[in-house]
This record gives sequence, C-alpha cells and structure tokens, in this order.
Amino acid sequence: MAILLFKLHHVPYEEAVEVRRVLDDAGIEYYETTAGNWGVSLAAIWLADERDLARAKQLLAEFQSGWLAQHQQAITEPFVQRLLRQPFKSICALIAAAAILYLSIAPFTGAWS
Repeated sequence: MAILLFKLHHVPYEEAVEVRRVLDDAGIEYYETTAGNWGVSLAAIWLADERDLARAKQLLAEFQSGWLAQHQQAITEPFVQRLLRQPFKSICALIAAAAILYLSIAPFTGAWS
C-alpha cells in the first residue's frame, strides 16, 4: 500500500528536486501526485513500499536539517539588510504598499473631496 512521505504544497521547486534526488540516490521507489488542474488534489511524494518508510523518513530528516541550515539566512534576514542588499526592489515594494494604503484610506478621510 502506498504511504504519504512528503507534501509538496508551498514547497520551493529547488527543494522538491533535491528531495527527489535524495530518494533516487537511496534507491527508494516513489511516485508523485500533482495538485491537478484546479489545485484541489494533494501534491505529494508517496512511497510505493511501506518497508522503505523508516529509511526514507531518516533521509528526509537529514536532508531537511541541511536544507534549513543552508537557507536560514533568507528566512530570517532583517528588513534593513534586505533593503541594503536590494534597494530598488525594496523601495518599489514600499511605494506600492503606500499607494495601496492611500487608495484604501483616502475615500474615508475626505482627501478626494
């Protein structure tokens, strides 16, 4: 019987590719389901054989701890560092947020009267 190993919902493409590579390198047989045309199905990686579950979970845990260590900086990067690293993108995002805020509040403050 097939068993669910790894849900792919909100998983970056690069991480999913690496999970597949880890399973392939270990010789673990798996298959993958997609979310479907409307995104209502379960996108996941399933094991074809339950006997591989313990080894697959161990490999996945080792992979995820390494993956998290490599990508922790992008997750916890403070706003000021991101602003200094990508000033144009950050300023554009701030301008867009201010414009949305203004357009949302202006009709109620009488600014358009």
